[in-house]
Amino acid sequence: MSELIRIGMAQINPVLGDIEGNVNKIVETIEHAIRTKVELLVFPELTITGYSPQDLLFNARFIRANLEGLKKIAGHVPNELIAVVGFIDKVDDKIYNGAAIIRNGQIIDKRFKTLLPNYDVFDEKRYFSSAEANYPVPVSVNGKSFLLGVEICEDLWDADSDVKITRELAEQGTDLIVNLSASPFEHNKRAVRQQLILRKIQDLKIPFVLVNQVGGQDEFVFDGNSLALDSTGAVIAWGKEFIESLTSFDLDIKSGKGAPVELPSVRKEESIYRALVLGVRDYFRKTGCRKAVLGLSGGIDSALVACVAAEALGAGNVTCVSMPGHFTADMSNKDAGIIAKNLGVNLLTVPIGNIANAYDKELSSIFAALEADVTEENIQARIRGNILMAIANKFGYYVLSTGNKTELALGYCTMYGDMAGALAVISDLSKSDVYAVSRYVNEKNGKEIIPERVFERIPSAELAANQVDPFDYEVVSPLVDLIINDQKSGDELVKMGYDRTLVRDILNKIRLAEYKRRQAAPGLKVSGKAFGIGWRYPIINYFKE
Repeated sequence: MSELIRIGMAQINPVLGDIEGNVNKIVETIEHAIRTKVELLVFPELTITGYSPQDLLFNARFIRANLEGLKKIAGHVPNELIAVVGFIDKVDDKIYNGAAIIRNGQIIDKRFKTLLPNYDVFDEKRYFSSAEANYPVPVSVNGKSFLLGVEICEDLWDADSDVKITRELAEQGTDLIVNLSASPFEHNKRAVRQQLILRKIQDLKIPFVLVNQVGGQDEFVFDGNSLALDSTGAVIAWGKEFIESLTSFDLDIKSGKGAPVELPSVRKEESIYRALVLGVRDYFRKTGCRKAVLGLSGGIDSALVACVAAEALGAGNVTCVSMPGHFTADMSNKDAGIIAKNLGVNLLTVPIGNIANAYDKELSSIFAALEADVTEENIQARIRGNILMAIANKFGYYVLSTGNKTELALGYCTMYGDMAGALAVISDLSKSDVYAVSRYVNEKNGKEIIPERVFERIPSAELAANQVDPFDYEVVSPLVDLIINDQKSGDELVKMGYDRTLVRDILNKIRLAEYKRRQAAPGLKVSGKAFGIGWRYPIINYFKE
């Protein structure tokens, strides 16, 4: 005899620290779930506070406010619904990343996270204590009783742990496992999560529901992509990508089976683009800024950033600035104008030639008898940075910086110049990815938003006569990705066929540019290893491979 239970995956976008706002959003979602006859409603990890609170967790008032919010939420949960909500608990002197199981206005039980990630962008052992035991929660709703296993994010990712949370729960008779997650976006992350869940199900034959946060938070972008798989491994619900949603579905709690649904394919370039759009939109929305300004050079990097900004904020909220200098090609000026017109954004033109001349004049006595070099080139970049910052200050905008990951890795960027900004939109995209995602933008729009010749031109900073970028990006861009994303050593790269001299040069450039990256704007993370809080190398570093 079947025993159907309706489950809701509440894939929501909290604002970190806005406990009152998050509680109201949770309550609204609960009310929606009640109207749609949901019986088990699962929220993401740390729903009440947002993820990750970092050193806010050392603030006792912050934790108390989250617990008061949990009490308010409990008062809105009726007898006909079980809600599982992510929160922070404090027991004695220990802080826990927790899940509250709520029914009929009461917190009927709590479960705490066991496996605390302490790698890359995660630093949970700095704040949280691990659960001391794992066992299912006996629950009953509308006459249906079952054992509910509750995990929190990393508890699923147990390959390198001696503790196997899912197996422990299964061995105690669990009928259904739910996982509250705040898992950041990477272009292939949905497939990785699905395979992790599928392997558990193939081994343990238990249905599994993972509910993931959606939205931008500083450098993070959370993609949603919540998933439910039944005891056969079939996908029976999907929470969509980059969209807040309440997705409900029916599960036979006795057999563990549900009705399969089709899981749409995911294209890398589309996912990255949508992640950038969401990351920019939420960075502005959640910090209270509405408008952006950026330098539009006519090159591929700034063109892509302009496209992202226009879609994220609306074309009317984006100002692009063309800043031609002595070495700027007419083609660059024209392409900047074409891109701005195609996007419908505001375009200002502020020539920098006279300003650069003034620098040359004032510094002439100090630089007497010295040849012009990168110093004069960087002055031009810094003039542009100052102009953008002046516009931002005057009108209350944020500056978006336009450098890509390959440039940032190699130090091919100017401090206080093109690195200046409130947010580095494409700092986690290699030069190769910039081209690929830009191609997608034109394809998505069914026309050339970015002119074809922008793709075909040899990249140049246009800071000196006849200048082109000093790299063959077709070779260097994937090489940098192998070093940064895949952590390949010099010897491994040489075995793969790369020239040893080139490898040494690239590794040395990456090492020496650390002081620049330490002062870069925060960038949106879209790969497995991004510069920023997940990249922790010393500035003073004599180690060489």
